[in-house]
Amino acid sequence: MEAAIEKSKTKQYLKNWLPYRIKRYWVYVVITFLALIIPWIKINGNQLFLLSFDHKKLHLAGVAFDMQELYLMPFLLMLLFLGIFALTTIGGRVWCGWSCPHTIFRVIYRDLIETKLLGLRKRITNKQKEPDMSLASNKVKKVVAILIWSALAFVAASNFMWYFVPPSDFFAYIVNPAEHPILIGFVVGLALFLIVDIVFIEENFCIYVCPYSRVQSVLYDQDTVMAVYDPVRGGEIYEGSGPDRTKQFSKQKELLSANPSAECTTCESCVTVCPTHIDIRKGLQLECINCLECVDACTKVMGALGKESLVRWSSEKEAVKYEGKTKYFRPKVLAYFAVLTIVLVALFAMGSTKENMLLNINKTTRLYKLLPASGVENDYLFLFANTDSKEHTYFFEVVDNDDIKIKRPSEPFKIGAGQKKKTVVVLQTHAKLANDERKDVPLPITIRAYAVDDPENIVVERKTVFVYPRVDLLKP
Repeated sequence: MEAAIEKSKTKQYLKNWLPYRIKRYWVYVVITFLALIIPWIKINGNQLFLLSFDHKKLHLAGVAFDMQELYLMPFLLMLLFLGIFALTTIGGRVWCGWSCPHTIFRVIYRDLIETKLLGLRKRITNKQKEPDMSLASNKVKKVVAILIWSALAFVAASNFMWYFVPPSDFFAYIVNPAEHPILIGFVVGLALFLIVDIVFIEENFCIYVCPYSRVQSVLYDQDTVMAVYDPVRGGEIYEGSGPDRTKQFSKQKELLSANPSAECTTCESCVTVCPTHIDIRKGLQLECINCLECVDACTKVMGALGKESLVRWSSEKEAVKYEGKTKYFRPKVLAYFAVLTIVLVALFAMGSTKENMLLNINKTTRLYKLLPASGVENDYLFLFANTDSKEHTYFFEVVDNDDIKIKRPSEPFKIGAGQKKKTVVVLQTHAKLANDERKDVPLPITIRAYAVDDPENIVVERKTVFVYPRVDLLKP
């Protein structure tokens, strides 16, 4: 009686069940939409995200940072890699199966174009059987599929470039391709790579090229959630340990003769649906991208029998070793999130202190110039950068030595929004600043530069030196 009730519950669950494959498709739609729309979003005239090598600027959340402010980039890279590592520790290669552009592109090409649109492949659930290319109709369909994907590859390549060249500039540049060969070369090269990768390399990229599969092995532990086969209920299909395990049962009657309680039907549905061509019943494998297609396949087969799936999205601890519930908030995971929080706080703290004016001071090769009446001049090259979104008028002063005066320039100067200006600066003194008879004396000074029209908010200070000659060189 209890078995019948349980079977009824399982079949009812199957009626309301939404496959992981469909959920993944919706995630792909959201990611694709965001990837396409983000380059078009502007806040206060700046991009939401843009790394412009052309203008040497980083736009982040609507704030434009100059090249000298790219100290933020390490924080962004740390967020990216630490985030992926944390996700891997918790959910295995969930990035590969649910977010990786390569996986999304393969699904678009194989499942949408080849299978749904052109019927080149018969079923999405069978990814092991390749189309019969001896048929003329299939050859035509293959060419059409490649042409459709080629068009999409150029869109994807252009979309990628929009994160480095804003769309407004991008479309203006491609109108005159001869004037922008590097941009055109990047777009064409990236598109060709996507065509070769998605059409011909396929999932071999995930297995042999992508380094992430090798990195993941050191991040896994027994609580990592992934697609796992339950050998206790299903029965051991493979014998041995590690990657050298060998298959010992291919038919259900063989399995049942060795283990009468085994529930695996050996239907191979979990194998035929796998995009990386592995058998999940073999155990943890580097090739698994956590797409959960095998979970869907087994859920459907076992659900029809009124039983729970033998392949689950669970941990080795819970579904294989039966050592208790999966522990999600373990020390390793908490440490990752603690570091991520620190990096995120540091990123916002440093990003909020953006300077609207940048100044580099370089001493010229001439140490000093001697003037009558014990006068001394020092020459400098000031490089101002207006990183604000509007024009400002700038000037500067020596704040810690009243005896050093500005000889040149004599008046404030204007710099347009986002513009730079090199200015030759001459500082002069007639005061006796040092009394060394043996050598020249470098005197530390502080330059305070500011926007005349907004001196409270746009101001920076820089340290430099004023070289004062030994006393016997001074002209009376």
